[in-house]
Amino acid sequence: MDKKLATTIGAAARVARARLELTQADVAERIDVATEVYGRLERGGMLPSVQTLLKLCHELQVSADELLGLVSHGASALSRSSEPPPHAQERPEVRRLLRGVRQLDPAQVKLLGLVANALMRR
Repeated sequence: MDKKLATTIGAAARVARARLELTQADVAERIDVATEVYGRLERGGMLPSVQTLLKLCHELQVSADELLGLVSHGASALSRSSEPPPHAQERPEVRRLLRGVRQLDPAQVKLLGLVANALMRR
């Protein structure tokens, strides 16, 4: 493994994730890897596959050049939209709640919906 490249990718991913105000768990879920794996990637402990690198670029709204350290952080910002995607605007606690809801079975989701509706009527 190329340790310098892994460190460069990890640092760029961390900066991009922080800019979007996402947690490691948020990004891990979106790129379909375990949170622990994503954490190792950010720490420079591993190199992502090409497929994972492409997912990272999409979810973190950065170019591959930026993640690979070929351009400085933010240099490709002019090519990005200034408005973050809707999911990046959610508060962290809402994202955590949604992650938990996705793990429930259909009956539990229905029950949770009833509780939420009761709370909103108050």
